[in-house]
Amino acid sequence: MILLAIFVFSLVLAGCSQSKPNESSSENGKSNEKNKDELVLAFGSEPETGFDPTTGWGRYGSPLFQSTLLKRDDNLNIVNDLATDYEVSEDGKVWTVKLRDDVKFSDGQPLTADDVVFTFETAANAGSVVDLNVLDKVEKVDDYTVTFLLKEPQSTFVNNLIGTGIVPKHAYGADYAENPIGSGPFQLVQWDKGQQVIVEANPEYYDKQPYFKKITFLFLSEDASFAAAKAGEVDLAYIPAAFSNQTVPGMRLESVETVDNRGIVFPFVKSGEFTKDGDLIGNDVTADPAIRHAINIAVDRQALVDGVLEGQGTPAYTSVDGLPWWNPDTVIQDADMDGAQKLLEEAGWKDNDGDGILEKGSLKAEFTLYYLANDAVRQSLSIAVADMMKPLGINIKLEGGSWDEIEKNMHSNAVLLGWGSHDPHEMYNIYSSEYAGVDYYNTGYYENKTVDEYFEKALRATNEKEAIEYWKKAQWDGTTGLSAKGDAPWAWLVNINHLYLVKDGLDIGEQRIHVHGHGWPATDNITEWKWTE
Repeated sequence: MILLAIFVFSLVLAGCSQSKPNESSSENGKSNEKNKDELVLAFGSEPETGFDPTTGWGRYGSPLFQSTLLKRDDNLNIVNDLATDYEVSEDGKVWTVKLRDDVKFSDGQPLTADDVVFTFETAANAGSVVDLNVLDKVEKVDDYTVTFLLKEPQSTFVNNLIGTGIVPKHAYGADYAENPIGSGPFQLVQWDKGQQVIVEANPEYYDKQPYFKKITFLFLSEDASFAAAKAGEVDLAYIPAAFSNQTVPGMRLESVETVDNRGIVFPFVKSGEFTKDGDLIGNDVTADPAIRHAINIAVDRQALVDGVLEGQGTPAYTSVDGLPWWNPDTVIQDADMDGAQKLLEEAGWKDNDGDGILEKGSLKAEFTLYYLANDAVRQSLSIAVADMMKPLGINIKLEGGSWDEIEKNMHSNAVLLGWGSHDPHEMYNIYSSEYAGVDYYNTGYYENKTVDEYFEKALRATNEKEAIEYWKKAQWDGTTGLSAKGDAPWAWLVNINHLYLVKDGLDIGEQRIHVHGHGWPATDNITEWKWTE
């Protein structure tokens, strides 16, 4: 612990000085507030690929250095950023965006339609997490008007306008990810890889200038982040639930609700087929809907929140709980062991040999659940769920492994995964039959033609409001759907609150519901942060 404290202290000294709102100076006995506009944050996740929006930077939190055409407000409504207006053609294929004419990059050069075209063309050719497959071409109409021509209508294309920061055509090169120039509220000053990033306010920023003129992000482990908070060396520190009950003088706990969810995805089809790589597809036990439904109604989600997350989370019923496109009718009564036992009995599952594990013909009610071995929360959730299912007669065998191991087994075994996004398209990726077996999306090969039809209607809608009704019906339309009330291809378990120790007097504004990933989502509204005392 002594070495850890020395490490944290040396990092802080290397890039910044402590930024208490009222810091006393011994010189002449006068108050010294020169650091009042500086901030030190302890984050865990360093962006490994750097700060290039065309390869994914800024999709989970503020892009800091860049601006986007549109953005979401605290209620997740779509509002303008660089755009002054946008419209979609009647057929949904042509998106026209009008730009502000008063925006400059941090190097003083104007931002125009040429930069927008360049950004999206670069992103489309990058083959990264920025999914622009639906984009046919992007064209400049005039210096401050751009049109996006889509191959087919897609309502969720708007999220590319929200999530993709604009890069400068004149200053983009091979080293851009390490030396970003943008029109956002901050500019990069220093990046010591593996240690810290230092940013300063961008004087060319067209919107309200941020309160803090200098921010240092320290990339620390959970233990080191907590140690830095206790040492008084940071103004905000991300922490895991395990530390949430420990008090730190001069700091308060901020617990932010999220859609950073964890759940169990089941193989939906019977075994027998193989992927092109030779991996087995399907599982005869989890292909039985009675097994999937029984687990969903037997699992005690609140007990998982209380026991594994120290109360810092919420029960999860879908991948989109609490978002505008969530259908609240998907909430089920859980912790219902009697109901689960009855369901299994009626489906023909019985304990024939008295070993406590149910059978149906030659099948035993057992399967393997994989989880990421180095993730303590996923491990604890897996163990807890397996324990909950034992009295039911379902034997869940646990297997911790690396992502490489999980990839080889995830189509024929259950896996504990996590998602969470402000883009409803993620729901399509997870459940659409089009994505069966693609990456980590629909690993269980789930398919429901009615759900697919709702997805199609949601994507072909010309605005988000119209699309939302179809997203909701895909979850549950009163008869069928992708939720536990319908086919139950997943057993969603918990949404994990994001926890931060925040220095007294530091106002981090109203935190909108966070997405997957602890740290950067908190920066969505970082321009609003300020000292209140």
